[in-house]
Amino acid sequence: MSTAPTTAWRRPAPTAAQLRADLWVGLAVTVLALFELTLARSTGAFLLGPPPSLAEQVWWTVAVTAPLAVRRRWPAAVAVVVSIAFIAGQARAVPLAQLPSGALFAALFTLGAWGADRRLAGRLRAGVIVAMFGWLALSLALRADQISAASFADAAGPVPPVLAAVVNGVFYNVLFFGFAYYSGQTAWVAARRRHELREQAEQLRRSQVEARERAVMGERVRIARELHDVVAHHVSVMGVQAAACRRVFDRDRDKARTALAAIEETARTSVDELRRMLGVLRDPDAAAGATTPEDTAGIDQVAALVDRARDTGLRAELGVYGEPAPLPRSVSQAAYRIVQEAVTNVVKHAHATTLDVRIRYLARELEIDVSDDGHGGVPEAGRRDRQHVGQKVEQQQPGHGDPDAHAE
Repeated sequence: MSTAPTTAWRRPAPTAAQLRADLWVGLAVTVLALFELTLARSTGAFLLGPPPSLAEQVWWTVAVTAPLAVRRRWPAAVAVVVSIAFIAGQARAVPLAQLPSGALFAALFTLGAWGADRRLAGRLRAGVIVAMFGWLALSLALRADQISAASFADAAGPVPPVLAAVVNGVFYNVLFFGFAYYSGQTAWVAARRRHELREQAEQLRRSQVEARERAVMGERVRIARELHDVVAHHVSVMGVQAAACRRVFDRDRDKARTALAAIEETARTSVDELRRMLGVLRDPDAAAGATTPEDTAGIDQVAALVDRARDTGLRAELGVYGEPAPLPRSVSQAAYRIVQEAVTNVVKHAHATTLDVRIRYLARELEIDVSDDGHGGVPEAGRRDRQHVGQKVEQQQPGHGDPDAHAE
């Protein structure tokens, strides 16, 4: 089993609940092992030879099983103590049956699953397994002269009885210790993977939080931009119209009324757009189906922008060249916003008398050209703002009758 990433992670120490569980398990196994020792003594089946005194039998039984009470607190020490006690107990012919063998298995498993130092844990487990097989070979050699043909009087298989007994013992121990090693290592790898999954889940949670924060920030920027587009344009137009009304109020009441009507209409339009936007912000559930200024504003409404600029007293002209093609919503909205911002700047800052807006449908571009004859803030006698919306549209011929159709 691959353990390449082991040096980068240490398994967290056992919890208080796990330590309490180990204590109770250790006590229970010790009591049951003593009960099993009592049954073995009652049957008189001492396979390893004449046993020592009762006190020594109890001592070695407790020495093998009691350390399980702290197996996850000190896994390396427990594995060493249990292994030494197990070999010593067998050497003294103590009838260590199933529960002491299970304690040895649990000690090796715990060292593999909870050992903090993975290199030490691997070496200790390998050392314990080698020592156990060494003890098995030594015990067979020491008892070889005690084996008689009478012990195998009923043998009927094709394999020689002594060889069969040796192979059976070795095969059982290989399975026993191999499974203890493998299951412990598997438990440690599973714990590491659970840790990695928790880390990944936490990273995903943080990424989602950051994504939500970025989305909120982006929405704030979009709302601020939309408010600027709506408010700046309409308020600028109303300001110019109010100034015109003030100048002609005493001399030409009809023009003044026209200017006031334009102010009223512009104000109503601005308030309606703001109300729709704020309504969407107040009711998130209705946002998906609501119509906002950003949804409705498109290149087809550029003419209305030019009309409002004309109401301020500018000589405004709109020219569309080439065959109009269907545009994606984002491109149409961007074109509208570009014209709206340019017209707003002309009205507010340019001190211009004429405004010329040209829209050209080129082969793979939509070109917008907004020019005026103003001089506000710019040293040149005139000023020209030109923008390209880089979006592929249907193949169109250059503008017909437009002297600047091939410009830029």
